[in-house]
Amino acid sequence: MACEGCMEKDNMSTGATMEFLLLGFSELLCVRVLLFLIFLIVHLVTVVGNMMVFMAVVTEPSRPPMLFFLCQLSVIELCYTLVVVPKALLSLMMAGGSTISFIGCAAQMHLFVTLGGAECFLLVAMSYDRYIAICQPLHYVGVMSEGFCLRLALACCLGAFAVALGLTVAVFHLPFCPSHRINHFFCDVPAVLHLACTQSYAPELPLLAACVLLLLLPFLLILTSYVRIAVALFHVTSSVGRGKAFSTCISHLTITLLHYGCAIFIYIRPNSSYTPAQDKVVSLVYTNITPLLYPFIYSLRNKEIKGILRKMLRRKKIAQLK
Repeated sequence: MACEGCMEKDNMSTGATMEFLLLGFSELLCVRVLLFLIFLIVHLVTVVGNMMVFMAVVTEPSRPPMLFFLCQLSVIELCYTLVVVPKALLSLMMAGGSTISFIGCAAQMHLFVTLGGAECFLLVAMSYDRYIAICQPLHYVGVMSEGFCLRLALACCLGAFAVALGLTVAVFHLPFCPSHRINHFFCDVPAVLHLACTQSYAPELPLLAACVLLLLLPFLLILTSYVRIAVALFHVTSSVGRGKAFSTCISHLTITLLHYGCAIFIYIRPNSSYTPAQDKVVSLVYTNITPLLYPFIYSLRNKEIKGILRKMLRRKKIAQLK
């Protein structure tokens, strides 16, 4: 993108004083109060839902690998919404949008990409867990040991952190247009790249590399796992056994489709096709609606989670009676 009066100084040299203006939903002044209330209610329900799943898994003495990964997913979703929604709520309270510092914007982008990337890697780990459980059930306990699951979880977080750091540094080393008006409710990568004052496609290369590492490769690994699962289930003669095995994958498949559907639409495309209004709507889905749906999807489809939640409610009733 080219713009007149580009900054001549490096962004890092002026980072202490530079500010961006997050426009948020400033064009929807007439429904601002309604949007604020909807955002707030969805945010509170999301926090409570993910906290309930997290507490249910943590208080369970025996945790199979899938529950361990689900616990980590709940923590990621909880942090995910806390990174974005408070600033979005603030922008709704201010008619002209809210300001965010250069460092604050960079930090928000880095945390957002780290959490999103960690979720992508975690979905791969969960698909591998299902593959071992269905295709190699006799080796499941040996392969998916507690130590191996911990190493997988750590690798998911560290890998996403490294990729996000590289992307954030590359984006915030670009010269920006002097307006510094971000037509979004948080510092999303395409929205910030849209301010880049350059006519080349070079600024999009770090985003492309991050998409390959955080989206394309994990998606291919998940697809490989499910192709092998499908082949294994094809050889199962009992339709009941096939249905029971596949039912353990439905929750994971649903979350994978939700997560990758939104992420691919937003990030795997040229910057020239950036449309702020459309992006904000899709961003609303994957930053507010999907984190809200995840606890319900797993609570309704996962028998172990339902059993743990029932035990928690029983213990609470007993404590109240005493």
